[in-house]
Amino acid sequence: MTAPLTFSAEVANAKANGLPIVALESTIITHGMPFPQNLETARLVEKNVRDAGAVPATIALMDGQIHIGLEGDALERLAQTKDAKKISRADIAACLSMGWTGATTVAATMICAQLAGIHVFATGGIGGVHRGAELDFDISADLQELAQTAVTVVGAGAKAILDLPKTLEVLETLGVPVIGYGTDDLPAFWSRSAGLPAPLRMDTAAEIAAAHVMRGKLGLSGGQLVANPIPVADEIPSDQINPIIEAALADAKGISAKEVTPFLLRRIFDLTEGRSLTANISLVLNNARLAAAIAREIGAN
Repeated sequence: MTAPLTFSAEVANAKANGLPIVALESTIITHGMPFPQNLETARLVEKNVRDAGAVPATIALMDGQIHIGLEGDALERLAQTKDAKKISRADIAACLSMGWTGATTVAATMICAQLAGIHVFATGGIGGVHRGAELDFDISADLQELAQTAVTVVGAGAKAILDLPKTLEVLETLGVPVIGYGTDDLPAFWSRSAGLPAPLRMDTAAEIAAAHVMRGKLGLSGGQLVANPIPVADEIPSDQINPIIEAALADAKGISAKEVTPFLLRRIFDLTEGRSLTANISLVLNNARLAAAIAREIGAN
């Protein structure tokens, strides 16, 4: 049996000619910001991948198909869909079989990227262990996916609303390489440092690509997490963002499961008067450029 994959013309051409490709998630479009800003940002992220020498493949589930790359009309349609489902490993098959419109999380994007033969994926930040998880066991499926799906994921660390020490500990237990790009400190999404050491450090895209290729030669399951610090100009230092995160968490009492992260991001946007979204867009673009460089290097190996 073959997976129901539909490739955009641009991605199909890239695959046919061995060009580097970068997978992009779609929850940032449907659950990250309102229309038309979500569409403008999605196009800007794709442009940054192209300008950095790779082909963008925004992934979404539509009409019973996994779309690897979205044509202009499909991207605009997704950006205006108000009831798109937030899809992870647990519900990807149901979404396809029921014909729902689904936006892919980190975990689902990794699954689809691997099915499509794409090695590198750029996102904002991964999910992880939520604060208080020792009581409610709220842990993102992203962590298990990183342990079993061979895709290198470029993000600005884990989202700062999470319990970052516990997230790092789970990644270590699962055997996921966590690579600080040009840094010895683990980034914390909006901030350049979480106050935690990065387990590994690599300073070039070529080094990261070589490690990805070597994992394949060794037959190791799972991918790599590349923690890429937000550009200095757009950083919100931890001493500024942490009190705001605490206030948002207090407001989120009674909210659970997949609704927690979107609520917190919206609340933090309000409390920072939009500064968090500016930072979020900056770090996504930064990750897209690095992912494109890694994809080019993997292609050269």
